[in-house]
Amino acid sequence: MGRRLLERKLRDVSTRLRKLREELVITEEQLSVFADEAHEKGVRALVSETPYASFEYQDVQRHADALGKSRDQICSDIQELEARQDELLDRLSAFTSND
Repeated sequence: MGRRLLERKLRDVSTRLRKLREELVITEEQLSVFADEAHEKGVRALVSETPYASFEYQDVQRHADALGKSRDQICSDIQELEARQDELLDRLSAFTSND
């Protein structure tokens, strides 16, 4: 693989990492809001013991759970891209030392 191709791939990975990290920040903020709301609705459901309060809690908790899974996937994607970036940097470094 040529130097230019390595550099282009490295730029692409870097761009994808930046976007994923931005997405992670947003997802974590949303998760925090939903987790707080789920806690509040859970307490209300326990106190009121009504079916509607229980439904509200379960609905918000489902959203929080989905955001948690999304956050976990983003973290996994970031780890994979960081490993790919390290690999590309190693290859570029080896390529450069051979010049």
